Parts: sequence; structure tokens; C-alpha cells
Amino acid sequence: MPQTGHQYDQQPQAARQTPQAHEGRQITQDRQYQRPRPDLTARLNAWHARLAAANPAADLEAGEKAGARLIIPGSPEWPTQLDQLGPGRPLGLWLHGSADLRFSCLKSVAVVGARAATSYGNHIAAEFGVGLSEAGWTVVSGGAYGVDGAAHRGALAADSPTVAVLACGADVCYPAGHDTLFAAVRDQGVVVSECPPGVHPTRARFLIRNRLIAALSRGTVVVEAALRSGALNTATHALSLNRHLAAVPGPITSGMSAGCHRLLRERKAICVTSPEEMIDLVGVIGDDLARQARAPAVPRDKLNEPTRKVLDAIPTRGGAGPASIAVAAGVSLDAALSALGGLAAAGYIERATNGWRLRKESASYRKAPDSAFLEPPSTPEPAPLDDPPSPEDADPPHEMAPATWEDYR
Repeated sequence: MPQTGHQYDQQPQAARQTPQAHEGRQITQDRQYQRPRPDLTARLNAWHARLAAANPAADLEAGEKAGARLIIPGSPEWPTQLDQLGPGRPLGLWLHGSADLRFSCLKSVAVVGARAATSYGNHIAAEFGVGLSEAGWTVVSGGAYGVDGAAHRGALAADSPTVAVLACGADVCYPAGHDTLFAAVRDQGVVVSECPPGVHPTRARFLIRNRLIAALSRGTVVVEAALRSGALNTATHALSLNRHLAAVPGPITSGMSAGCHRLLRERKAICVTSPEEMIDLVGVIGDDLARQARAPAVPRDKLNEPTRKVLDAIPTRGGAGPASIAVAAGVSLDAALSALGGLAAAGYIERATNGWRLRKESASYRKAPDSAFLEPPSTPEPAPLDDPPSPEDADPPHEMAPATWEDYR
């Protein structure tokens, strides 16, 4: 059957392009080819100059004097998860501390965030540090001010090892104000660096260091981060390694939480609000499930449905008779009378001049005995002049509930 339609519609897309569109695409391709390429010769010369200044024997001697040790791929202490970095895998790592790096990172979570953290961020970071450590998870962070330091202190407070990944030599204390913290980390955990001893940090080394934090742990949680934060760089590395990424929400008016909110909005991170939820995310399915959060239970929750309706219909001030309460609660008069007796015996309500009202001290709904958990009467409704069903025996706090029809009027 012959094809229908205009001959122009049957032409390939490339053949239908106008001369202007074809010329624009050619210009774009030419610009791509004209992009400046890195000068490999200059880079090789720079590396050759650094290689000439390197002294591996002196680095090993300095590390040994400082108490540090060097591990390389294949060493018993080498974390095999670093192999996922591919070409970006470090050639070696300097370690200074008592903990075994590989064993410590088998179950580990990276806790990162802003240096200029708020009191909220510091509190949450310390809470995550304590909670993760008490559950047997190692906290990995960068040892900086703010969130990093709070996470390390939380882990140390729980008497668990923690891993501090530095952007300087393992023997260099940066920031200087964390000398006591790093000493505690060395005693209880381990300090990690891919820089030889004596190397001081630079901005580029901090960004390069972040890939190690993400690679050493099963997942990363960003506690607090602005839109321009190094913690977001760590989050990017975690995503590139297909590791779990989580973020803690903060006040929407806080700029220090804007980065976390953007990760959540773009669905790059999972919202977590407790260490248990983070363990649920990175842990083993079925073994590390977080407990389902439930609202606090109050004694009133144990009342059956008719009794709760009657209790809701009783006024706080003044008073109301049984008939008015039954109408307001939407139950029969006999069900209202039965519930009133049980509620009075349990101390929820009291007699007033013109009926029933709530007791003032029962605003918090004290625990009711089993006598208040009355089921609605299953027998046919009695005649109006018959005696109502009396509640089960219970000792009221002040006065006995009335038991005769006239007392309810």
C-alpha cells in the first residue's frame, strides 16, 4: 500500500534541517574541538619536580617517630572498599592510632556537615555519634570544627572507635584547637591520611580527602550543610560510589540546613532523624530495622468506643444530665448510664449540682482501672423505669458512683 503524507514528512530528520541550523551545529562542534586541552608536558614537568623533592625514606622515618604506620593495597589492614574508587584509589594511607582500620570500617557511617555548625547541628551530630557507636557502628568524619568534631566526641563518649580522615599529615594537628580531640581519637580510634608526615592542608586536599570519607563507610549522613559546603562534595562522592546518602532536615529559616534541604528536595538523599533510622538505611535487611515510632499512649486510649464518646460529651464546667450526655455522645441512654458509672468509679468525672462534669485533676487522663473498660450492653434496651446496668465494682477516689435511676436524674 503506498505511503501517504507529504514528501517532506517522509524525509530523514537530518535532511530536513535548514541551512541555518546545520551551520549552528557545525559551529558548536568546532568550539568543542577548540577547547583548550591540558598541557601534559607542563604537568609532567611539575610532577617530575615534586618527585625529585620526595624522600620516601625520610617520610617512613618521620612516620615511625610519630607513631604512624603506612599501609598499601594488599596490606592486612587495607579497607577493600577503597578499590571502588578505581583510578582515584589512594596509593597508600598513613595511619596513627590503636584501632584496626579495616575492621573498624566494616560497619561504619560517615557523619559530615558544616564547620560553622549551629547549636542544633552540633547537638544532632553528637547524638548520631553516640547512637551509632552504641549500636556497634564506627563513626567516620573529617576531624574539622563543627559537625565533624561533635560526631567524633559523641563516638568517644560511647567508648567506641572513631576514624578521623585528615587533609594533612597524620602527625599534623589541624585544626590546632582539636589537639586534645585527635589525641583521644588516636587512643581509641585511628587517624587516617594519604599525605606523608609533615604535610599541611590546602583547599584542594580537603576536597580530595572527601572521597576517602565517602568510600570508607557504608553510607553518609549530612547533618548540616549550606548550599556551598564541603559536606555536599562528600555527598557527591557517596552518590558516585552508589553508597547510601542521608540528610537531616533542619529549620527552613536556617541557611546552614539549605544544602540538606536541597538534597532532600532533589531526592538524592533519604531523610533521617535518628541514628536508628540511619542504621535502618545502611544495615542488613531484617537485622537492623528501626523501631516504628508511635505516639505516646495515654490511659484514655484503652477506653472502649462508647465510653470515649460519653467522656467527650461531658462538659468541663457546669454539668449535664445523662439524657443530654447520651444525645451529645450519640449513644443510647443505657450505654451512657453504664459508661457514666465506670467513668465516675475511675475518677474521670464527678457529680455536679445539675449533672455530671469532668474532674479538674483528670485533665491528663489518669490511668483507668479495668472497670472503666466497659463494653456497650448487648442485651435489649430495658424499659425506662427499669434499673440501669451497674458498673463493675471499683473503688472510686472520692465517692461512690450512684447506682439507682433517681440518682442519675
